[in-house]
Amino acid sequence: MSLQKISPCLWFDHQAEEAANFYVAIFKNSKILNIARYGEAGAKVSGRPHGSVMTVTFQLDGQEFMGLNGGPIFTFSPAISLIVHCETQQEMDQLWTKLSADPAAEQCGWLKDKYGVSWQIVPAILSHMMLDKDATKSERVMQAMLLMKKLDIKTLKQAYDQK
Repeated sequence: MSLQKISPCLWFDHQAEEAANFYVAIFKNSKILNIARYGEAGAKVSGRPHGSVMTVTFQLDGQEFMGLNGGPIFTFSPAISLIVHCETQQEMDQLWTKLSADPAAEQCGWLKDKYGVSWQIVPAILSHMMLDKDATKSERVMQAMLLMKKLDIKTLKQAYDQK
């Protein structure tokens, strides 16, 4: 078994398995890889029940993640987000509908799910538009994006192509 060189670890209070199952159901080519449970030593140190889920390793579209039930000590913040590059508006709309749980946290393609994890649901073409050598094009795209919660590919393309 080869390990992925870099894998994000998401710290949950006690919902790692529930969250992993939620994410696996949303993303294609995804699966639960394994579940490790707290043994005596780990339970004693962590205060978690013996035999309860300690970690869940899972893949989302081939990217490996680990969910850890570590207790309420740490919580998620938008300082770290998971970026999903989407090819179509339909894909973006579907992910947005399934993931977004806090409309007040939505801005410029960012959303927060029911576990507090921040996601950026963005069109794959966005980086091309934002990195264009013509700074006026990328500035128009930025101005359009700043007015949006969920990104709209058609509107971003119109801003980019504007004469």
